[in-house]
Amino acid sequence: MNKNKGYVTFILHAHLPFIHHPESEDYLEEQWLFEAMSETYIPLLLNFKKLEEEGVKFRLTMTMTPPLLYMLDNKLLQERYIKYLKKHIELAEKELKRTTYDERLNSLSKYYFDRYSNDLHVFRDVYNCNLINGFKHFQDAGFLEIITCGATHGYFPILYITPQAVKAQIAVGVQTYKRFFGKQPRGIWLPECGYVPEADQFLKEFGIEYAITESHGILYADPAPVYGTFAPIVSPGGLTCFGRDIESSKQVWSSIIGYPGDFNYREYYRDIGYDLDYDYIKPYIASNGARVHTGIKYYRITSKNGDKDYYNPQWAMDTAERQAGHFLDSRTAQIENLSSFMDVPPIVVCPYDAELYGHWWYEGPYWLYILFKKIYYDDCNFTLITPGDYIDRHPNIQECTPCRSSWGANGYSEVWLNQTNDYVHRHLHKAADRMVELANLFPDENGGVRKKALDQCARELLLAQSSDWLFIITNGTMVDYAKKRIKQHIGRFTKLYYQIKGDKIDEKFVDNIYEQDLVFKDIDYRIYK
Repeated sequence: MNKNKGYVTFILHAHLPFIHHPESEDYLEEQWLFEAMSETYIPLLLNFKKLEEEGVKFRLTMTMTPPLLYMLDNKLLQERYIKYLKKHIELAEKELKRTTYDERLNSLSKYYFDRYSNDLHVFRDVYNCNLINGFKHFQDAGFLEIITCGATHGYFPILYITPQAVKAQIAVGVQTYKRFFGKQPRGIWLPECGYVPEADQFLKEFGIEYAITESHGILYADPAPVYGTFAPIVSPGGLTCFGRDIESSKQVWSSIIGYPGDFNYREYYRDIGYDLDYDYIKPYIASNGARVHTGIKYYRITSKNGDKDYYNPQWAMDTAERQAGHFLDSRTAQIENLSSFMDVPPIVVCPYDAELYGHWWYEGPYWLYILFKKIYYDDCNFTLITPGDYIDRHPNIQECTPCRSSWGANGYSEVWLNQTNDYVHRHLHKAADRMVELANLFPDENGGVRKKALDQCARELLLAQSSDWLFIITNGTMVDYAKKRIKQHIGRFTKLYYQIKGDKIDEKFVDNIYEQDLVFKDIDYRIYK
């Protein structure tokens, strides 16, 4: 078959909200990072490494958001991750002794003992505690195209009321990327795929060529795009937009027909943190005694009626291999059909949260590994490509104005603006206006305590603007923590605002909250001018 009838682009969005609590080890939310490192980021790196060693050429796009980069680079969090792994190794070792009565269970205990021991080895000995360098290696070697995001995943379709707020999110996102990867990013994952035309001028100003948008952002563009989501469009502001393909997304995401729901896969919700005797498991759950996930899960999905059988890693791998074949056949048929109607090669855009691969869908990284091998070796009619590659090869792109959109429920902004969280926005808008006021009031501070305080104001504002806090409140999970973070950052910002205006800056307070945040070290408040 002709290999050049079309393209498929995989985009994995690696993002977590910035969580850093030097004052206490009791914040359960820090474990979101550690779980993602063990279940998503390390497995992805190991599978990329296997592909590289086997001579399999592949192309993949990944976002690594600024909050995630600063957390992965944080020495305290690196130390705490090692502690987390050692605790898990200790628990798996205890499980090896406890489960000797059942051979299948015992082999799973051994599996987890080996898995966490290997995580420790890979993290500490192979990557010297620096996973960013692992991903940078694959970008430099030509396998990955890493793109950026808004500084703290601030949601543009609401923030743009104060244009400088969107400008700062983009500027600091690009600045952070350059800090860690030493080059200019070509693309951006718009936070929550939230597109507004007002952001285009700032994206262009900071050198961003393309963005990932939701399907209807393209489908309802003006004028209607000739090729729907199967070719990018370029906005009047010069931003090339790639829209999510609905069919391929459904095959992976859907809870009804999606691959991750297969009965042979590991059951995410059944964990020994909830199943085992309380006194036995107590040292390995939350410090306040609440039962939580430990990551050691012995059951497969099995059925929808609640009965669970033990997980069988081999069955799971066999299933992943079969489904990778199905995905390949589906894309081949899709490209074959599309190419007969199009004057340019179609591109099928497959964007996903990176944490789906491994954290939620445990077998996801292995599925990707098998899929990329199949694409490389099998007779298929498409090539893996990145959005940047596509623009280089096919620069003639239809001009349309994308529709305001997001990938939240129902496609617009209700996830981030509804009756549960609407009270937050007046504080965010007020703080953004005040930040602009401060930047114009003190247009050229070049050092000293006032510059330090102004920069810290910018940090607090960005951290308050994280779309994650609004999402968490809507979803009803860890709501107290999300509300606490919003109050904390707006409170610190407001205190600093009045100190700066009254020329009574408490330098000790500024230094203290800087050390607590420890993010965006290169920030310059003047971006808000």
